[in-house]
Amino acid sequence: MRFLGPALVLLMLGANAFGGEVQNLRVWAGPDSTRAVLDLEGRVEYRLFTLANPTRLVVDIDSTSIRGELPFNPERGGVITGVRHGIRNGVDLRVVFDLQGSVKPQSFLLDPAGEYGHRLVIDLIPENAQTPAERVREVTRSARNGQREMIVAIDPGHGGEDPGAVGPGGTFEKEVTLAIARELERRINEMSGMRAVLIRTGDYFVPLQERYDRARQAQADLFLSIHADAFRDFRVRGSSVYVLSRSGASSEAARLLAKRENQSDLIGGVRLDRGDDMLSSVLLDLSQSAALEYSNNAAEKILEQLGAVGRRHRSRVERANFVVLRSPDVPSVLIEVGFISNPQDEQNLNNAEHRRRVASAIASGVNDHFMRTAPQGTWFAANRTRDRHVVERGDTLGVIARRYQVSVNQLREANNLNGDVIHPGAVLVIPAGS
Repeated sequence: MRFLGPALVLLMLGANAFGGEVQNLRVWAGPDSTRAVLDLEGRVEYRLFTLANPTRLVVDIDSTSIRGELPFNPERGGVITGVRHGIRNGVDLRVVFDLQGSVKPQSFLLDPAGEYGHRLVIDLIPENAQTPAERVREVTRSARNGQREMIVAIDPGHGGEDPGAVGPGGTFEKEVTLAIARELERRINEMSGMRAVLIRTGDYFVPLQERYDRARQAQADLFLSIHADAFRDFRVRGSSVYVLSRSGASSEAARLLAKRENQSDLIGGVRLDRGDDMLSSVLLDLSQSAALEYSNNAAEKILEQLGAVGRRHRSRVERANFVVLRSPDVPSVLIEVGFISNPQDEQNLNNAEHRRRVASAIASGVNDHFMRTAPQGTWFAANRTRDRHVVERGDTLGVIARRYQVSVNQLREANNLNGDVIHPGAVLVIPAGS
C-alpha cells in the first residue's frame, strides 16, 4: 500500500510484543468521539499517525496479520467513513481509517477483561467537537419568575463495549437501562419544577468517574444511575435502591454487586494508569456527609414508589462502595430496576408499558423528595404545602427536623413550642422549608 501526504507521528505504545492476529473490529459512535476497538491475539507494539488530503488515521502493528476483511458499518461509523488494511514489510499490518475530518486520536492497549481478550482502543475526537463538559453545561438551572428548576442527572448504566448483565433471553442490560432512562427523562421534563439531563444518550461507553463528573458539570441536584442486576440464582428478582457506603456494604449481596459494577471501566475500556482514584480524598471530604444523607432521603422515596410497580428485592435502602456514586457534592442514588437474570424480570424489562411504570415511579419518588427538601428559590419551595407530622414514640424535634429538612427552631416557631418536649400522638405543623 502507498500513502501520500504529510504525516504526524502521535503515539507509540506496547511492550512484550507477541504478534499474532487482529481478530475483529468494533466501532462505537458517541456525541463526543468515535471509538474503534481492534481485538488482538496478544499484546503488540504499534504506531499511530494521521495523514491529510484526504484525512486518514494509520495504525501500524508489528508482526501481526489478519484474516479476511474487518467488519465495518458506515451507518454506525461516526467520524470513520471506511476501513482498509494491508501488509507492510512482509510481516507487519497496516490498518487505515478514512475520516470525515481532522481528529485528535487517543489510544491504549487493554489486557483481557470480561468476555474480551487483548484490545487496542482508539478514540477519535473531532478537532472542533464540544467537550462533554461544554455539552453538559448547556443544561443550566433555568428560572421562571425567580424560581429555578431542580436538575436531575440520569445515568443509563454500561454502554458500548460494556453490555452489562445479559438475560437468559439475550437482553443486554445496557439497552434496558437506556430505554428506561429515556422514559424517565421524558417523565421528569413533563413535571413542574425539574428538568433532566442524560449522561449517556446512545450506545457508547462512558467511564465511571466521568459519569458523575458530567452530573457535577450540569450542576445537578440529584444523580440517578439506572441498572438491571444479575445473580447466579435465576429465581432472584425485584428492584433495589442503593447509596454510597463510606465503610462496608450493608450486605454481602450489595458488596458483590458493587464489585461487579465497578469493573465497568475494565470491560468498557479505560486507560487505568492515570492514578486518579478519588476515593480517599472524596470520602474524607466532610462536605460529602450532607450529600450522603440527602441521597438516602431520595433513595427512600424512590424505593417506596417502586413498591407500587412490582416486587422489591429489598425493602430498605442498601449501601455499598459504588464508584459511580462517589461524587463529593451531588447526592447520588443507584437504582436496580430488576434482575435481568430472572426470566420474569427480563420479560417485564422488555415491555414498554412496564418500563413506563418504572420510570413514572422513579420520577414520583424524586418529586416527593424535592417537595420536602428543595431549597428556597426553587419552584418546589414556592409550591410546597405545609405538612403535618404525627409524633411517634422515639421521635424528637431533632429527628423530625432532619426528616423534613427544617431547623429545630423553625419547628418550635411553627408549633408555638417553648421547649423540646413532645408527646406521642401530638400533631406538629411542618414549616414550608428552610
